[in-house]
Amino acid sequence: MAKKALSERQKNILTYIQQYIAEFRRPPTIREIGKAVKISSTSVVNYNLTRLEERGLLHRDSDVSRGLRLTEKAAEITGQAVEAVERMVGQVNTAVSNMLRVPMVGDIVAGSPIEVGSGDFSVYDDDDAIELSSSMIPGRKDDLFALRVSGDSMIDAMVNDGDIVIMRPEYNVRNGDMVAVWLSDDTTTLKYYYQEGNQVRLQPANPTMEPIYVDRENVQVQGKVMMVLRQTA
Repeated sequence: MAKKALSERQKNILTYIQQYIAEFRRPPTIREIGKAVKISSTSVVNYNLTRLEERGLLHRDSDVSRGLRLTEKAAEITGQAVEAVERMVGQVNTAVSNMLRVPMVGDIVAGSPIEVGSGDFSVYDDDDAIELSSSMIPGRKDDLFALRVSGDSMIDAMVNDGDIVIMRPEYNVRNGDMVAVWLSDDTTTLKYYYQEGNQVRLQPANPTMEPIYVDRENVQVQGKVMMVLRQTA
């Protein structure tokens, strides 16, 4: 018995995946697919991806949120030349194998220090992890984490409210490094770090704001900014 034809929704999903890969050289996430084809439920997107996988049109890696791979057979549906889809398959396989998953662990204030209560950054779940190409971050990668920025004290450093900073745990930093710090009164902030004698100057990158001076023993560096991901509306 012949297989049931693809639904319009499934065709739209397959076409969107193909177009996204062609533009960005990586697969979209389930949430991005849902938004593009106007499906609010991730479980419905998952259902349709499973049906496409069963038909041999794509492969899925369950351990990676961007773990979608088109097959050559997908060219029959999307109308793309087989050679073009084969190139996409190779590009995506390379991109997925080089993907780095960075956990989103909380918010950090770029402004006046904010009280953090228990000192626990962990307010996000696993679905909020950030995925990057491993080539974008030099050095060790096993302990990276991500924070969402709140405030505008670092705007002249191109760090805006809502941006995401990729951090590496560092406790011995150099003057001029942008760091996330805990202060002894259980507050946290994102600033440039300068050690000046027995004091530390936490310098904003905003000419309308004053630096913060604290005793060195009252500052604990939690991490150094390795990358800023701009958030656009």
